[in-house]
Amino acid sequence: MKLKIFTLLRICAVFLTLNAFSLPVFSQETLKEGVEKKFEPSEVILEHIADSHSFHILGNTSVPLPVILYTDKGFEVFSAARFEHGKADYVGKYYTYRLINDKVNIVGANNTLLASATVLKLNSSLIDFSITRNVISMWMSILFLVIIFIAVSSAYKKRQGQAPKGLQSFMEPIILFVRDDIARPNIGYKYRRFMPLLLTIFFFIWINNLIGLVPFFPGGSNLTGNIAVTFVLALITLILVNLNGNKHYWKHIFVPADVPVWIWPLWWVIELVGIISRPFALMIRLFANITAGHIIVLSLISLIFVFKSLYIAPVSVAFVVFMDVLELLVAALQAFIFTLLTALFIGSAIEEAHH
Repeated sequence: MKLKIFTLLRICAVFLTLNAFSLPVFSQETLKEGVEKKFEPSEVILEHIADSHSFHILGNTSVPLPVILYTDKGFEVFSAARFEHGKADYVGKYYTYRLINDKVNIVGANNTLLASATVLKLNSSLIDFSITRNVISMWMSILFLVIIFIAVSSAYKKRQGQAPKGLQSFMEPIILFVRDDIARPNIGYKYRRFMPLLLTIFFFIWINNLIGLVPFFPGGSNLTGNIAVTFVLALITLILVNLNGNKHYWKHIFVPADVPVWIWPLWWVIELVGIISRPFALMIRLFANITAGHIIVLSLISLIFVFKSLYIAPVSVAFVVFMDVLELLVAALQAFIFTLLTALFIGSAIEEAHH
């Protein structure tokens, strides 16, 4: 019992230490030019879960990242420090730029703003290729994956036929879990061909979920809570599944044997919606679960500043510790679900016809 109590105290102590680094970010929102400003939880929460042109290190210290813009007049590259955290405009070679909610805009005549292009709203005047916090986080996770798998692969070559040791002993059960509980049951005897993809997806999502739970450098990003990232992961699944679909898979879609011919056009529409909706569900599920977890944790921390009382802190911290522990489970669970459904979709596409 004493050990359990001391373990809980250690968890709380670690969490409070981590929060000591991030609390100044919350408190700085209450003061502006010597006048107390009403604390707005929504602004702080949205700022923390969104992407950024700077990487927060400690307290009020942050590292500005490169801003790379393509305009209709050419490329412009400069440091995000030019924006002074959104308080100043930057006069570039071709245009004047303004940072609003961490989005770069062109300042035109009469102070009109032209936002950079997005997937939903394309324009040729401004396309943002900047290296943002999420990009840095993705590069770090890729570096972690490369280091981990090279180390494990080297260990298998050096210790062939011997019991796993060190990092190898930690990774082997997880790799076997992906193989025996995800790939084999859902794909079948052709599972080996897709193991590199499934392992990459599983560990990429899991590592980035864990990085997002760390409130200080090199964590603090929300990569898997960015719908653009989950969209690309879902798109990879969509393309891979349909490229590997065999003749029985496509025959079931376009020439269903047990469906009357006059219903085929409706059947094609239904199947097309199904093909698109399955990876779309993967995208939304991962994005929504990770983002919701961050919002809940930040909301609980914000209660301290909303009530402006330290008496609420023990309750808030207790709930946040509980949520952080739950988020550790969610981090692995979402990686498992995404990988499992990807394997299931692949298996349905390469499944042989039953006689």
